[in-house]
Amino acid sequence: MTSSLESDIDAFVDAILLEEGQSENTRQAYGSDLRFFAEWLAKRGKTSAKEVTTDDIADFLQAEREAGLKSSTRARRSAAIRGLFRFLQQRRAIARNPAELLDSPKPDQTLPRVLSEAEVFRMLDGVSGLDPRSLRDRAILEILYGCGLRVSELCELRLEDIVAEGELLRIFGKGSKERVVPIGGAASRALNAYLQSARLVFTKGDFSVPYVFVTRRQDKFTRRGVLKIVKERAMAADIDPAKISPHVLRHCFASHMLSRGADIRAIQELLGHADIGTTQIYTHVDTAKFAEVHRLHPRH
Repeated sequence: MTSSLESDIDAFVDAILLEEGQSENTRQAYGSDLRFFAEWLAKRGKTSAKEVTTDDIADFLQAEREAGLKSSTRARRSAAIRGLFRFLQQRRAIARNPAELLDSPKPDQTLPRVLSEAEVFRMLDGVSGLDPRSLRDRAILEILYGCGLRVSELCELRLEDIVAEGELLRIFGKGSKERVVPIGGAASRALNAYLQSARLVFTKGDFSVPYVFVTRRQDKFTRRGVLKIVKERAMAADIDPAKISPHVLRHCFASHMLSRGADIRAIQELLGHADIGTTQIYTHVDTAKFAEVHRLHPRH
């Protein structure tokens, strides 16, 4: 990769972080995708953005398809390429945008995996001990399911984010976008039980620790740490650990709310989805459930 194209990519990924408010994860993913694309271009003898044609980009995306990459990955790489050349054209680094007329690959719409309400309840109610670890794990599970948080949002949750006298959580989601989520009855009870006594055990009385959920080393949780808790507690409830993850509990939150009559736009706000289309996947989950039930009809 030449320094010219490398500097173009660096400038673009810095801009999406600073100017567009995208997350650091998005910045890193786009940077990786674009450097891979640049290496592919270099094999064609093209080392400058000014040399890239629409055919080059189309050929790259076709090669990605033939290599068997997931459509979601191809769609992200296409978005990164589009963003880069739009950025360069806006700054007059190139006269023409070679990605402008390309059709973007559409990600496959796979139905999210969900557990039944009975399975989720069995797992949550199975964590019934009053020891510090049980109180902490129960609060983690109840907040994931009761508030529909992403695991990264749960890990970053701070004491100061519990607002309105403990009735709401202030969440900073993708792109640092802020939303407020109510804490449901069971989640509120579990959280309060954990905060009243168990958290002090994990912080060892250190009031400077800002995070709500703390490991025995006084650190905030990692995604891997939360995943381990979810799978351990699922196994204890005779639920296949392959069926469950923190994100599955988020899916369960949305799917179960929808099946009980919640408005899809309210669910969109609670989940922090920027696009209603992302939330509408749960209507397909509900439809699939009704289709399964309808197979029991005697005339099916």
